[in-house]
Amino acid sequence: MNDRHFDELATRFAEKIYGGAKGAIRLAVLQADLAEALPDRPLRVLDIGAGLGHMALWLAERGHQVTLAEPAAPMLDGARERFAAAGQTATFIQAPWQDLLGQLTEPYDLVLCHAVLEWLAEPETILPVLHQLTRADGQLSLAFYNRDALVYRNLLKGHFRKLRRNTLAGEKQSLTPQKPLDPRELKAHLESLWTVTSESGVRVFHDYMPKDFQDKAELLDLLEMELEHRRHPAYAGLGRYLHWMCRPR
Repeated sequence: MNDRHFDELATRFAEKIYGGAKGAIRLAVLQADLAEALPDRPLRVLDIGAGLGHMALWLAERGHQVTLAEPAAPMLDGARERFAAAGQTATFIQAPWQDLLGQLTEPYDLVLCHAVLEWLAEPETILPVLHQLTRADGQLSLAFYNRDALVYRNLLKGHFRKLRRNTLAGEKQSLTPQKPLDPRELKAHLESLWTVTSESGVRVFHDYMPKDFQDKAELLDLLEMELEHRRHPAYAGLGRYLHWMCRPR
């Protein structure tokens, strides 16, 4: 199995992720967590697997100096267009994460790694690289596809045979990630390098709502309730994605 890039799926990816409530909730939770955690000064920011640049642009508009690293040319082109339309500047690097240490010489105040690990053949191998790219007094914003939520979703659907076979990874060309992450296993891999300072669930209830309820709900209500419950001890672990803020050890 190889790392998965999105050259051929860039447009579909954008529509799927950011074309509705799912993408809006994801951005709202990530932005709320970052607004809470970041110091009130301009930071040097590296966004690894930056995609179409939604989070990077939000940070640039708040005065931060942003570098976007993305292996898929169509995605990076989309990010460039998004920045240009917003009148913002950034550094754009077309490269996979394995090449970044050879190109970047100074560590960053903030490193973003959102929805990357679940597309890697060996997700744990990126963790030491993230550590090297983050300043000793910096922070890592790590968001990943939550295996627990995928299991729960399949339980609700009665997909017991699928669960018994442990066939939870997405098929080739599917937008279901190929490596859903077990949070406990990931935390074990993190513990020698990082201290997790906050944990939030992304879409802790939206994806479990019946479709007709989803269609009737107002987006502002969804955002309010998702933000309110993102760290609730009973619901946070059900987030389709989990977002962890981390500091280097």
